Amino acid sequence: MKTSFTPLLILFFLPVVVFSQDRITGYNFATRSEVIAQNGMAATSHPLATQVAIDILKQGGSAVDAAIAANSMLGLAEPTGCGIGGDLFAIVWDAETGQLYGLNASGRSPKSLTREYFIENGYDMIPQRGLLPVSVPGAVDGWFELHGKFGTLAMEDILAPAIHYAREGHPVHELIAYYLELSGRILGEYPNFKETYMPDGRMPAKGEIFKNPDLANTYETLAREGRDAFYKGDIAHTIDEYMQKHGGFLSYDDLAAHTSDWVDPVSVNYRGYDVWQLPPNTQGIAGLQILNILEGYDIENMGFGSAEYIHHFVEAKKLAFEDRARYYADMDFEDVPVDWLISKEYADERRELIDPDRAARRVDPGDPDAQNTIYLTTADKDGNMISLIQSNYRGMGSGMTPYGLGFVLQNRGEAFNLEEGYLNTFEPGKRPFHTIIPGFITKDGEPYISFGVMGGGFQPQGHAQIAINIIDFGMNLQEAGDAPRLHHVGSSEPTGQRMTDGGRVYLETGFDWEEIRSLIQKGHTIQWNLGGFGGYQAIKYDRENGVYYGASESRKDGQAAGY
Repeated sequence: MKTSFTPLLILFFLPVVVFSQDRITGYNFATRSEVIAQNGMAATSHPLATQVAIDILKQGGSAVDAAIAANSMLGLAEPTGCGIGGDLFAIVWDAETGQLYGLNASGRSPKSLTREYFIENGYDMIPQRGLLPVSVPGAVDGWFELHGKFGTLAMEDILAPAIHYAREGHPVHELIAYYLELSGRILGEYPNFKETYMPDGRMPAKGEIFKNPDLANTYETLAREGRDAFYKGDIAHTIDEYMQKHGGFLSYDDLAAHTSDWVDPVSVNYRGYDVWQLPPNTQGIAGLQILNILEGYDIENMGFGSAEYIHHFVEAKKLAFEDRARYYADMDFEDVPVDWLISKEYADERRELIDPDRAARRVDPGDPDAQNTIYLTTADKDGNMISLIQSNYRGMGSGMTPYGLGFVLQNRGEAFNLEEGYLNTFEPGKRPFHTIIPGFITKDGEPYISFGVMGGGFQPQGHAQIAINIIDFGMNLQEAGDAPRLHHVGSSEPTGQRMTDGGRVYLETGFDWEEIRSLIQKGHTIQWNLGGFGGYQAIKYDRENGVYYGASESRKDGQAAGY
């Protein structure tokens, strides 16, 4: 059956793209060639973090050691996207066992906070910032879980570079300075935020040297005393005292009870390539659902950037995201039908709902019975690779900044639903729905690409577009990330909102006007948007030549490097 529609309001403003010079090789939209190296590779969203990771690899560290070092550096240098007040997810390729391992290092809601509290105090949604959206930070436990299983260097050596830069200072990069200034306007009112990040009464500007001695002290404590210092030691007590002083709910007992979970990654086979994600409470399987639906079409012959391709992608995304809103939740609390959602049979059913000529205004989830993040990836000389993503949610998080620790607590609890009847409805001690997702692709049982795309709800769309760019359109690793992106917004959300008007399609600069006009004629609302298209890092392993390829796109301040 086909979904009905009515005419849509057209919101349209697109700048003209001008290339300063045609590229000699590859697509003109590529910002540079891929980086190629034999012994190791790192791709992160900040050059200093990439260089720290490479230094760790040169010291004999594993890919996991390098990833932890890079993440700790990013928590200092890019606090607008991550930090140890947030959560972490990872997929690791272990060369020795020839297997993928998944880690869910996300935290849970405070056990003393109930849904009834929100209802009794007039909330229909959990606030974006402040005390109420704070959940247990899982990143530090994630570091030590990864290190315990796959690490080789001592944690003192791994955290040493970030400790040095936190104490001695580092220059602030351009895009990060932009987001710092925005964060200061929004979060400056919260206790101890200004003292930590605005020592001169304002956020540091581009090129200025920023120091965070409190974070240096925290990292030194972790290096010396281990993960229990964060969850059962002085750091835990400091967080508890801070939250209780200001009327919050996160407690020492919540921190002390925290554990991460090793989970089995799940996959779909897309045209001979196995694309891997982690199961809920992440949204990763939405990208797999999109690929499953699109596998039934001749995407290659549609052509990159064509109205036909964009239309079918957006309609597949709408269908996947309705299931995301209905079913994705903490699997310790809910029976999430993952196998059914990513099955080829279910994709065949959903594909029948797509009208090739008209945009759907509203779709429903299937029936089983009938804003900011960092992503990094590293690889070592032994063939180990890690895909790691880490976030505070909404940039710098809740704004709640415990005294003397140098980081902000996350606001991931905002992603819960307060309505009854949803799998993602708030409960004490429950993990919220999570947007951050690491990605991995294997081919014939061998590692192929470790990759990720930042950007909240955009991430499954970004993952699917990267896979399609490489597999269907034959782009190389750098081109696949630099290619103009599309981003559909307005689908139903796990927090309870429903799509009723078909949403909007944001298009980056670089799409042809004739294709855009065709999309409008199909009933899509087209809008140009500055930002909101994520940031991408990737590493590919070329087994035949024994080399790694690295890529980091121009939307962020990132760098791919190898040795």
